Amino acid sequence: MEFLKHKILEGTALQEKIQSWKAGGKRIVFTNGCFDLLHAGHLAYLSEAADLGDVLIVGLNSDNSVQCLKGPSRPVNDERTRALLLASMFFIDAVVSFSEETPLALIKSIMPDVLVKGGDYEISQIAGSKEVLENGGQVKILSFLPGYSSSSIIEKIKKG
Repeated sequence: MEFLKHKILEGTALQEKIQSWKAGGKRIVFTNGCFDLLHAGHLAYLSEAADLGDVLIVGLNSDNSVQCLKGPSRPVNDERTRALLLASMFFIDAVVSFSEETPLALIKSIMPDVLVKGGDYEISQIAGSKEVLENGGQVKILSFLPGYSSSSIIEKIKKG
């Protein structure tokens, strides 16, 4: 799995990649999430996000961040595992973890051309939307593939 580590970035390595992509005129798309138990809904969402630009960067909630959002029994898969699974997808160019409640600081440091979220959000509720829009970027809300969620998979497993 060493070959995937070049896609799991942080700090200076991430900034150098972003500068290189921007200098090359690449359209950068950013999305984020916990991605605890990957399922077909995640694949559809991430693939659709990737189609909105040339480069897809995925912000990944750290283990502590997931626990704050989802409760003490989560995540099921640790941060390293979740990052490797995301990095294995050919249409994802970079995975970067964040431990804050929202990815706002990460979004500000990347300043993507397109900020993507899924679900029933209003643009004003999306962390970083104001900053991306003020910078001339776009904010897109993608619909979820119905019938898929990590939480429902976990409940199904618990019930046997």
